Amino acid sequence: MSAARFWDPDGTTYGIPTYPLHMAPDGLATRRQLRARGLRPGGQEVAAQLMWRHARGIAVAYLYRLDLAKPVRPMTLGRWRAHEAMMRPRRTCTACRRDVGYVVRTSTGLCEPCDPTLATA
Repeated sequence: MSAARFWDPDGTTYGIPTYPLHMAPDGLATRRQLRARGLRPGGQEVAAQLMWRHARGIAVAYLYRLDLAKPVRPMTLGRWRAHEAMMRPRRTCTACRRDVGYVVRTSTGLCEPCDPTLATA
């Protein structure tokens, strides 16, 4: 299959403008590319998509317009508190009930000292 299969700039085949990988026009960016520029989609609709062959089939990445993107919201003190509260249970060992300072394994819920599978001889 060639890249021409995914060339559909008017959206007749796929419903929205579609481009092969690395062939999107200027002014469009993926979420990751927006974030790297300090931007977010800001509620706008998907403007286009990239499609390419992948080992597991066909992969898709959605594109957003740069001119409609908004700046990333800054982290406020309240947001930091909420994030800390959300992460606290993930850092707490279910056996010793200590906040170990890192995210414990979800398979066991135990910190390294309490996990018998991680014990060294």
